[in-house]
Amino acid sequence: MAQNTFLGLIEQSIRNHWEMPAMTDYQGRTYLYKDMAREIDQLHHFFNKAGIQRGDKVAICGRNSANWALAFFATLSYGAVAVSILHEFDKGSVQFIVDHSDSTSFFVDESIWGQLDSKQIPKVNTVFSLEDFSLLKSDSKELKQFHAESASFFEEKYRKGFFVNDLSFRTEKPDELAVLNYTSATTSSPKGVMIPYRSLWSNTKFANDNLEHIHPGDDIVCMLPMAHTYGLAFEILNSISMGCHIHFLGKSPSPRVLRETFAKVKPKLVLAVPLILEKIVTRNVLPKLETGAASVLKKIPLVNAVVHKKVRNSMMEFFGGNLVEVVLGGAALNADVERFLRKIRFPYSVGYGMTECAPLISYTFCTRFKERSSGQVVDRMRVKIDSPDPEHITGEILVKGTNVMLGYYKNEEATKEAFTDDGWLKTGDLGTLDKDNFVFIRGRDKNLILGASGQNIYPEEIEERLNASPYVEESLAIEQEGKIIALIFPNKEAIAENNIPESELYDLFQEVLNEVNEKLPAYSRLTSFQLREEEFEKTPKRSIKRFLYQS
Repeated sequence: MAQNTFLGLIEQSIRNHWEMPAMTDYQGRTYLYKDMAREIDQLHHFFNKAGIQRGDKVAICGRNSANWALAFFATLSYGAVAVSILHEFDKGSVQFIVDHSDSTSFFVDESIWGQLDSKQIPKVNTVFSLEDFSLLKSDSKELKQFHAESASFFEEKYRKGFFVNDLSFRTEKPDELAVLNYTSATTSSPKGVMIPYRSLWSNTKFANDNLEHIHPGDDIVCMLPMAHTYGLAFEILNSISMGCHIHFLGKSPSPRVLRETFAKVKPKLVLAVPLILEKIVTRNVLPKLETGAASVLKKIPLVNAVVHKKVRNSMMEFFGGNLVEVVLGGAALNADVERFLRKIRFPYSVGYGMTECAPLISYTFCTRFKERSSGQVVDRMRVKIDSPDPEHITGEILVKGTNVMLGYYKNEEATKEAFTDDGWLKTGDLGTLDKDNFVFIRGRDKNLILGASGQNIYPEEIEERLNASPYVEESLAIEQEGKIIALIFPNKEAIAENNIPESELYDLFQEVLNEVNEKLPAYSRLTSFQLREEEFEKTPKRSIKRFLYQS
């Protein structure tokens, strides 16, 4: 069996961990690896009766669940292409993606299917429920009949059991298309990123080789959306390839839900976006240190170390007490939060990637991680900075290697624009690269604001300072008529907890602005702010769709 193929890694792991738990739904069923193999085998029969051919597109849209993962693995091992769609997309976006991708089959949550207009997705002839794989729509009499009689068919087929040697996946080609992932980019309409098998294999192999603290049987909490490459690659594909046990959260990851889940599961590895960790630190930890005895004690050097140790222990306890590392990705980590995490020696690392690399570009284990970096360039990838002095002068980050996409589906123009003439992928991110191959990100090329005298202003750096205030939930720094203003969505919880009346909100946020401006150079200071009633619209990565708010 080919260990240098993605399906080879998955098949080998299922065989090796046959009797071990693979996936558990929140308050639901647990699937052993052997159950997973049998479910995939059953789905292959349904695919066959539905007339699905190799290379056909199969769309998947629903909340994270074991069935989502089963549909995904069944699709790839059958030879079809998985089209992963974020369940939070609006109805119009889901219909656009299903149609644009040429999907003929569709696995979907019944609540989502109920809102869609099937006339808008005319190519789809088969629809399966993600709840129980029942048929929601079929144009095939043969499939309908088979589905109705499937229970007795499988009972007969598995009468003697389903054994390790009954499992057999095909061998894929490295450049064969595996996944179409539609990224709602922050500056344009969705583009279908064509991810080949070599990308899935390379990302999974890197995690296998470098996450040495992860072993078969370890518990992993799945809380990132599986329709996004970050969650898919490291909570699902890597976990299954290493024989881990995935626990699907089934709810939005609020601090309370996470605390309960971590206490039960006790994970060694947690994958998260910085916002989750920032909320835990800025809402639950830092306020306690700023008041009472703790604020006095932390000023005394020796006692300081004791306080830090206590805080670290309480954070490790929050994550279930068994934590080895938290890996953050998808956005930059707030500088104040990062400084605090280093001070208390909390085991975190920040990685960097993009959908077009499925997703990994850089990562380093927490003990070797450099502050403010996004880790070291990973195996089988190269990074260069479009700058006369890559170590000191910021330039666009360009990447090349095994992880890189084939291009954008049915969009030659966008594909051509995404690459340089000599084949480097343009990330659209600005950064530097040090002598040890660590990547440092400054911001997005498209977000850069040019100051009155040609100075480079990075809105992300301003937003990071604004978001450090406990009263700011999220913010955007934008340019308006040559001035930089802040759009702020307040943290209503913090305002209510501190009994701040509405009449005092203007003064409160003016004070926040003044504090931020004190830390900024004159050319990038904020002139005013606007408060928002609703949070900003987001992409699958939970990045703000910045282009919607720029005039």
